[in-house]
Amino acid sequence: MTAIPNPEKITAEEYLRLTETMEERTELLDGQIIAMAQPNRLHQRIGYRLFNVIDTFIRSNHGQCEVNGEIDVRLGDGDVVVPDVSVTCDPSKLNEHGCIGAPDWVIEILSSNRNDDLVYKLDLYQKSGVREYWIIDPKHQMVFVYFFESSPNVVELHDWNDEISVRIYGGNLTIRIADLV
Repeated sequence: MTAIPNPEKITAEEYLRLTETMEERTELLDGQIIAMAQPNRLHQRIGYRLFNVIDTFIRSNHGQCEVNGEIDVRLGDGDVVVPDVSVTCDPSKLNEHGCIGAPDWVIEILSSNRNDDLVYKLDLYQKSGVREYWIIDPKHQMVFVYFFESSPNVVELHDWNDEISVRIYGGNLTIRIADLV
């Protein structure tokens, strides 16, 4: 976590006002503004292709969920995260600025902010009501899958060649990360 100098914690509302004019990629974690790493090409390719697979699935099944890439997700007064990919099935949570409340499914692709995704955000997403959380680790070609709805303390480990079932869709959508790289 690389905090931008900020002696006092700020609220999500203050953060959103501040970042309207900022060009740097940031998040607000526990009231602290955190600089986000610029994603590399592999990170961007995986995120873009995941977005397309999920969006195609939702649209071909006439689903009500919406997939988004890198939008502000407000998860409380001191936390505004920017997941690589998120799926929100309750349209009332979405506005022109992003999502207020927990998306149903969040996907983070690890980069230099690994500890944020593996520790702080894992706990934050679980506590805030995210149903399914995937952490994609390009360095080790692994995917950590959490389905908080029924197994909050269980992690499934997958390598990139596994067909991974999306639990919020009852397994009707499967994704193999190796097909996206």
